[in-house]
Amino acid sequence: MKEVAIITGASGGIGYEIALLFAKRKIDVLIVARNKQKLNDIKLEIEQQFKINVYCVATDLSISDGLVDIDNCVKSNNLSVTYLVNNAGFGDYGFFTERSMEKYSEMLGLNVFSLTELTYYYAKQMIKNGKGKILNVASTAGIQPDPYFAVYGASKAYVISLTEAIHKEFEKTGVTATVLSPGATKTEFMERADMNNAKLYDSGVMSAKEVAEVGFKGMMKGKLHVIPGFKNRILAFFSSITPSSKLRLNMAAKVMASK
Repeated sequence: MKEVAIITGASGGIGYEIALLFAKRKIDVLIVARNKQKLNDIKLEIEQQFKINVYCVATDLSISDGLVDIDNCVKSNNLSVTYLVNNAGFGDYGFFTERSMEKYSEMLGLNVFSLTELTYYYAKQMIKNGKGKILNVASTAGIQPDPYFAVYGASKAYVISLTEAIHKEFEKTGVTATVLSPGATKTEFMERADMNNAKLYDSGVMSAKEVAEVGFKGMMKGKLHVIPGFKNRILAFFSSITPSSKLRLNMAAKVMASK
């Protein structure tokens, strides 16, 4: 069986950059996203440049049975999943009750349920094989409550907590679980989350390539937490040691406020 890395949300941004990093190591990739044309373009680009196999699964993980679509591809191509990168996710910025409940349901389906399902299913196989690496992409938004970004922040807090727990559980299995928590990053995420007017993106925004490189290295080393960027690490540290929940909320509200 051929080893492969699954990367969700791979049609752009961090997911795309991580796919390139696997390709540079001559590791075949299975890329997942909604846009079939983008996936096919990336497949052609990577296969021509790096001479590896690229498998594409066009599916919407937030509303469809994406695991079935992905696993059909895995089985039909006789693949062994050694790496899993749960990168797919989106946010929705604004006053909690002024946003759409339908959008919240879609967000939780993708950020929480789909990530959990894929991790559960492929971690079982990795443990059986005695090796594997999982990278779950969270956010610094998951480190503290986030006024105006409440549901997204809560979903990423779940990702952090889940990954911490299974990282410990998997210690003697040969499988590692790493959580990547980027801060503001220059990707299509900002537009989809309706964050063009958020102060958060005024300065200190990292590129998707920078974030991907840090996350990839952390995953390969089997680290638990990876927070790209000195500023983000400092903010995460102070959030973790701030004793007053009210103070933490006030600080977070200031960071997440609109211009």
